[in-house]
Formats: sequence, C-alpha cells, structure tokens
Amino acid sequence: MKTAKRNQVLQRLAARLDLTLEDRLEAEQALPEGKQWRRWCQAALQRDVHKAQISLVVVDEAEGRALNRDYRGKDYATNVLSFALNEGDSVAGMPLFGDLVFCAPVVAREAAEQGKSLDAHYAHLAVHGMLHLQGFDHEADDEAETMEALETVILGKLGYADPYAAEKP
Repeated sequence: MKTAKRNQVLQRLAARLDLTLEDRLEAEQALPEGKQWRRWCQAALQRDVHKAQISLVVVDEAEGRALNRDYRGKDYATNVLSFALNEGDSVAGMPLFGDLVFCAPVVAREAAEQGKSLDAHYAHLAVHGMLHLQGFDHEADDEAETMEALETVILGKLGYADPYAAEKP
C-alpha cells in the first residue's frame, strides 16, 4: 500500500515539471543523466508552483560568454544563467516558464577547484537556477541568506553537502 501511494505522489510531482535538455557542446563532455536533472529541478520547485516548463541548455565557454555579455553586460562565461518569463513573477493559471543555461567548462573547472564531484556542482547550480526562475535572488545580503539557506536544505534532502560550508566561519 505504501509503495502505491508513493508512486502516485511521484507521478504527480513529475507531472508538475516539463523538462527539456539540449546539449550544444561540440566536444564530448561528462554530463549528468536526464533523470538526475529532473530530480534536482523537481526538488527545487516550490509548493506554490503547480506547473513548470523548463529548458536546460548546456553550452561551451564561447556561447556562455556571449550570453552573459549580451544579457547581463558581463564579458565572461559564468556557470549558470537563468532566463525566466515574467522574471519569476507568477501569473495566475500560467506555468512557470524558463531556461537555465549551464556553461560546461566553467562548471567542470569550478567543481575541480572546489573539490566537489561534477554531479554535486551541477546539482547545486540546477537548484540555484531553479530558485532564480521562481523569483529568488541574492543581490542583497538578506536575500542571499534566504536563498543560500533554501539551497542548503534542498541539496541536503538530495544527499549533497552544504555548498556554502567553506564560506561559513
């Protein structure tokens, strides 16, 4: 009986998230499997989001740099960019629509520098990006504390260590 009920809950959760993944990399690189991306993104969906349509795109450094320059005015490649329709504000009856763009070389470099597995870093960035799509930000200190705490809780439930542990006193 518990298994049947758990399966129903998992099916409802899966129905909340329409996820697509596009790999634009020229060269072969290690990337997480589709089910991992889904697990991370679902975990970051807040309760008030009833439906989400999210595209995940993995790019090289040149495309990541161009996107960051064109959309944020910063002339370097960054690990993840979030593009939300309606800037994370919900519209009654409409799904959450957004794109997350991951720059694979930057993610791999950061994971190595931070001594993290590639999966752990992608998990963190997927959760981080999903929260941005839902209106969370980290420009002000109080916003950063809220967002980082939420990321830590979500990642802990997924079995990953606190991504901010090294920054804490």
